[in-house]
Amino acid sequence: MTDQLSNPGRRRAMMTGGSLVALTGWSGLAGADGVRVDPAAKKTASGAKALPDYAQWKDADAMIVHSANTIEQKRSAFGASTITPSDRLYVRNNLNPPDASIVQDPDAWMLEVQGVGQPRSLSLAELKTLGLQSVTMVLQCSGNGRAWFPHGPSGTQWTVGAAGCVVFTGVPVKAVVQALGGVADGMVYMTGTGGEIIPEGLDPKTVMIERSVPLEALDNAILAWELNGEALPLAHGGPLRMVVPGYMGVNNVKYVKQLAFTKDQSPAKIQQTSYRFSPVGVKGTPEFPSLWEMPVNSWITHPFEPGQSAKAGRVQISGVALGGTHEVKQTEVSVDGGKTWLQASYIGPDMGPFAWRTFTLGVDLKPGKYQLVSRTTNAAGKVQPEHREENERGYNNNSWLDHGFELEVV
Repeated sequence: MTDQLSNPGRRRAMMTGGSLVALTGWSGLAGADGVRVDPAAKKTASGAKALPDYAQWKDADAMIVHSANTIEQKRSAFGASTITPSDRLYVRNNLNPPDASIVQDPDAWMLEVQGVGQPRSLSLAELKTLGLQSVTMVLQCSGNGRAWFPHGPSGTQWTVGAAGCVVFTGVPVKAVVQALGGVADGMVYMTGTGGEIIPEGLDPKTVMIERSVPLEALDNAILAWELNGEALPLAHGGPLRMVVPGYMGVNNVKYVKQLAFTKDQSPAKIQQTSYRFSPVGVKGTPEFPSLWEMPVNSWITHPFEPGQSAKAGRVQISGVALGGTHEVKQTEVSVDGGKTWLQASYIGPDMGPFAWRTFTLGVDLKPGKYQLVSRTTNAAGKVQPEHREENERGYNNNSWLDHGFELEVV
């Protein structure tokens, strides 16, 4: 296969665009959490960072720009629909995106498939002949909720906005595997490799985006080229992304150029030591669990606005609930910080086990201050816990107490 990103001619062409600027003025390499703020990032008149060029199409009023590669949706901008509009979906990149030219002719993108009976390279155009499937799913960064960890873990201080519920469309990975003779014997993991440019002089294993997930994830995985009914944009992994429903966002490899079935997990740093669930004060190593499946979670999105108050009387409370790898079964809301609970109702269609459900509850509130929290139970019986599980990097915060907030009723 001719690798589109390692081919010298292709690389030179790409380096004439925004990637050259990024690599000369800012390496774009991962910091402690794969994040380094671009020192040349533009500011808006209000002092807030502006959207980077590759995400200029986002709804700026709905987003919080932490850095050029970390953009969060405001909690007050979630709305009541199940589906998150693409222009409000969060952005999280461990490396600078490739040049925008790669999405100009998406059908020419090449994917190398290994660890199957008949290994070969396939163009996106060829992949489109093998099958078509859509999946509605929660896409969520592993660090969503990091802002509430008291030890101040490094990385972007996400609250709830590094998550969204979207529709990906593409070919089932199972269909691709079947067309290529099935998974080779003895393979244990499904490994995707991203197509970001690796700066010269660096060991690729230290910065490359390559993630391995258990082979069982193959059953629901797709290779996606559409997001919410439109061509997959560069900001979200276009022209082709490996999508693993129910798994944390890092496992949904953007710009996927290689899909391999392997006996071992990837040797890349992002697999071996990053995204590991280790105790506070202990660096990640392969002995600690990898960030794979999402835990059950929920949070209230309305009424929420910093300093907002509600009028006494009937108050409509709404939010989102996700079940991880199992469908949501029940969501409860408390207005007294978890002392008493009321069962909420779901609105909108049930879009499958990997999608979140929008919940609502109407309550009569007198003037005063209220502590609003929610908790969810999924079909496997997993209940959202009151307290977060402390860990070094601030991952998987699904504490209902952390996600709550105070509402003043006047």
